[in-house]
Amino acid sequence: MDEEISIISSNNRNEKIKKFFLENKNKLVSFILIIILCLSGFFGYEEFNKRQRISISNDFNSAIMNFSDKNKELTINKLENLVKKKDPTYSPLSLYFIIDNKLIVDNEKINNLFDILIQETPLKKEIKNLIIYKKALLNAEEYDEGKMLSILNPMINSDSVWKSHALYLMAEFFYFKKDYQKSKEFLNQIINLEQSNVSIKQLAQKRLNRDLSE
Repeated sequence: MDEEISIISSNNRNEKIKKFFLENKNKLVSFILIIILCLSGFFGYEEFNKRQRISISNDFNSAIMNFSDKNKELTINKLENLVKKKDPTYSPLSLYFIIDNKLIVDNEKINNLFDILIQETPLKKEIKNLIIYKKALLNAEEYDEGKMLSILNPMINSDSVWKSHALYLMAEFFYFKKDYQKSKEFLNQIINLEQSNVSIKQLAQKRLNRDLSE
């Protein structure tokens, strides 16, 4: 008797499952198709990203390896386009190459490229901070105190590995403006900073001892 009841219950359960699938066949098919499309889209996007990175890498290597005075303008165009690709690796490297080789002397144009990296490119925190520091360094002779601090203050008020570099840049900025008191204040911040870069700390101490000891 118990066995017969078990068989009947099993049959009823199977009938209910069968009925559910028949009544919801279209919904289930649509759901499965959505999953397949999502998975296809994800793996397709990953493959697209991989191919794009390879293409950007090849473009960068080609631009710097073939650079010469004869194709300077072509190299500039290629590297500018690479910055505009907003790649976290090759966009910064492209701008560094432009700056290091003085390919663009127009500061406004250089600053526009810096801003693409800082504001629009998905960079890791400390790489972004380094680029911010480089922008401040490039503009130190032309910017006033307000502009310099607006660029560097977020880094100065953080625990960035580039904090001591930012402090030293501001100390040198004020030193050459002959505002020795402010220069001294920034140098002392470096001396008192626990995680200060060793080389920067030595430079700060040297400046204090040699030029600002009074």
